[in-house]
Amino acid sequence: MPYLPARDFVGYGDKPPLAEWPGGTKLALNIVVNYEEGAEYSIDEGDNVSEAILSDLAVSPAVPGLRNRNMESLYEYGSRVGVWRLLSLFGDKNIVPTFYVVGRALELNPDAGKAIAALGSDIVCHGWRWIDYAPLSEAEERQHIAMTVDAVQRITGIRPLGWYTGRPSLNTRRLVVEHGGFLFDCDDYNDDLPYFVEVGSRRHLVVPHSFDNNDSRFSRGSGLETGSQFFEYVGDAVDWLVAEGRTTPRMMTVSLHCRLAARPGRMIGLARFLDKIKANPDIWICRRSDLAQHWLNRFGG
Repeated sequence: MPYLPARDFVGYGDKPPLAEWPGGTKLALNIVVNYEEGAEYSIDEGDNVSEAILSDLAVSPAVPGLRNRNMESLYEYGSRVGVWRLLSLFGDKNIVPTFYVVGRALELNPDAGKAIAALGSDIVCHGWRWIDYAPLSEAEERQHIAMTVDAVQRITGIRPLGWYTGRPSLNTRRLVVEHGGFLFDCDDYNDDLPYFVEVGSRRHLVVPHSFDNNDSRFSRGSGLETGSQFFEYVGDAVDWLVAEGRTTPRMMTVSLHCRLAARPGRMIGLARFLDKIKANPDIWICRRSDLAQHWLNRFGG
């Protein structure tokens, strides 16, 4: 049996393609806001355990059959307060992020979806539920892809052009391509540039996501605790990539979660970062679908 998805340890090697970002910029920078609240593992959603990761509770033991009200409440903060705080900040700074939207979360708070659309954001589908898709059957995962696309289009009026599960199965990329309508997916972390893969007979674009320039590190015991520390880390990444971009322009993803980055003690660091990138003419601050479309226009689909 073939080992699929196949692993690639070579990539572009020492000959990465010249991205030629718009205006001669050195770095394409995309900010992603993950909207997941309400779609995580929950007894209320028919799961046999409560969510155990990605909150300020860090890792919480999942006890079969029992609700974890602390975890539930921490997730609720993201939809009740966090998403609105982030939308307000991005509006004030005149920066348009991409939203990774989980279908069930959007269904539970459609007003958030309407506000995301009003900001001008593009939407990357983030699964129907914020769960691990490896145990699901191929038929169920296929159904979830269709349900997510339908919810996004119905509630926001936006046609989603990208996909990111986050906890994918080995079938996810093939099913996304099979569904059609997507320009790209983001379910890899292995490069600082987009790249193409072969999925069946189709050449498919991958725009890699990031776990390092990611506020999930607040919840992973990585030593990242404050907004100032986050600013220093992602700011250093920008400085390095802009300098490297004088010869090899790259892309960078900064990933935020409504229940993590939008805590008051972290917002000043995020605001400082937005000011930093806006002041640098060598940075193209872009939506993810615009970055993908640029790559497809330049290198073909």
